[in-house]
Amino acid sequence: MHTQNARGIACLIIGIAVFSVQDLILKAISGGYPLHQAMVIRSLSAIPFLLLLAHRDGGLGTLRGPGKGGMVLRGVLNFFAYTSYYLALAALPLATTVALYFTAPLFITALSILFLGERVTGGRWIALVAGFAGTLVMLRPGSALFDWAALLPVTAGLFYGAAMVMTRVIGVRDTAAAMAFYSNIVFLSGALMLSLIFGGGRFDGTAHESLDFLMRGWAWPALGDLLLMMACGLVAAIGLTLLTQAYRMAEATLVAPFEYTALFWGVLWGWIMWGDWPDAIAWLGIAILIGAGLVLLYTDRRPQPEPAA
Repeated sequence: MHTQNARGIACLIIGIAVFSVQDLILKAISGGYPLHQAMVIRSLSAIPFLLLLAHRDGGLGTLRGPGKGGMVLRGVLNFFAYTSYYLALAALPLATTVALYFTAPLFITALSILFLGERVTGGRWIALVAGFAGTLVMLRPGSALFDWAALLPVTAGLFYGAAMVMTRVIGVRDTAAAMAFYSNIVFLSGALMLSLIFGGGRFDGTAHESLDFLMRGWAWPALGDLLLMMACGLVAAIGLTLLTQAYRMAEATLVAPFEYTALFWGVLWGWIMWGDWPDAIAWLGIAILIGAGLVLLYTDRRPQPEPAA
C-alpha cells in the first residue's frame, strides 16, 4: 500500500510538472496568436492520444455509454474553466494565475455542501472563510494594483469546482478517459465557435492582454509556434494520464495536497521567463489560500461523525 501511494504521489508531481509546460507555452504565444486558434490546434492534436487512452481504459465502447449528456455538460464547465484560466495567463504573472486558480478546492467544498448535501465541521467553515479572505488579499480590490483579469482565474476555479462536483456524480459509471475525450470535443467545438466570431480579426486591438488573446484574429503560425501549439495536445494527454494514474493508485486525499506543486512551477517559470516574482502581499494571500486548501483536505481525511439517529 505504501508503495502504491508513493507511486501515485510521484505520478501526480510529474503530471503537474508536465501540465505547467502548457501554461508556459500558452503565455508565451499569447502576444501573437488568439487563444481559440491555439485551442483548435491543441484539441485536434490531442484526439489521437485520447482515443488511445480510451482504448486502454476499457475500450472505445466506453465513449458510447449512456452518460454522454453528463460528460458533455461536464465538458462545457471545463471549457469555461480553462478558457478563463488561459485568458488570465495573458495578463497576469504566472504564479498569480496559478495561485488564484487554487480557489477551486474552496468552491468544491462550498458546492458540495449545496448540491451533494455534504456535512461541514466548524473547522472547515473557518478554512473556507479564511481561503476566500486570502483570495481578496491577492485580488486587492479598490487598489491601483487591481486588474479585473485577476477575477478570471477565480472564475476558472468556480467552474472547475462545479465540474469536479459533477465528476463525483457521473464518475461512478463513466471512465476518466471517456470524460477527458468528451471534454476535448467540447473544447474543440467551443474554440471553433470563438474562431467564427473573432477569427477574422474584426475586434483586434483592445489594449488589454486578456481581451486581445480572446479577440485577436487568426494568424499563420511560424513552424516553431505551430509545433508548440500542437505540443499542448500531447502535454494535455500525458498530463491527464499521469494525474489519472495518481488518483487510481493512491488515496485521493493523500495525493491531492501535491497539486500545490503547480505553484512552484508557476513561480519558477514566471521568474525565469519574465522576471516575475510575487511581492509580500501576494505571498501572504498565497500562504492563506494554500493553508485553507490544506486544512480542507486534511479534514476530508478525518472520519466524520455519524448523523444522530
